[in-house]
Amino acid sequence: MQNASSQETLILVDSEDRRIGSAAKADCHRRPLRLHRAFSVFLFDRDGRMLITKRSAKKDTWPGFWSNACCSHPHDEESTEGAALRRLKEELGVSAELRFLFTFEYRADYDATWGEHELDHVFVGQCDGPLDPDRDEVDEAKFIDVADLKQAVRDRPERYTPWFKISLDRVLDSRCAGGLPRRSD
Repeated sequence: MQNASSQETLILVDSEDRRIGSAAKADCHRRPLRLHRAFSVFLFDRDGRMLITKRSAKKDTWPGFWSNACCSHPHDEESTEGAALRRLKEELGVSAELRFLFTFEYRADYDATWGEHELDHVFVGQCDGPLDPDRDEVDEAKFIDVADLKQAVRDRPERYTPWFKISLDRVLDSRCAGGLPRRSD
């Protein structure tokens, strides 16, 4: 299955995030996988709960899996942070001030055809809603207590996207160090 966003052009990069070309999104996510620039946004509400989203059943990769608030790819001549802000508005109908945390490279196979090989730029921010999810992108969205989320990921890791599981602990450590709100129990 290929959705309309598969026609986008993505920025190919090396492991140092230097641009080396461009390619169609479908060509980057279909084997053999090509390293490209991406971003992931993690949002917390004022009580320190994390916003997680269930990917639309229409997605080519990891449909129906739970993940961070928003993830996608910048367009040519668009900053990665600018793309993250744009996609928050498009996917969830929200705005948030974002703080860059870190970049990591990962590769994950979804099935025999589809997968990911991304240099993922991770951002964090605060948002209390209200949300207006685009149903082509998100089937569900909810704020969840961080301790409950960590337990859920431990109990049922197969329900969560690979990039989310890879970056979750590092995001939580960075969030605490960076002064984003934490719930006082």
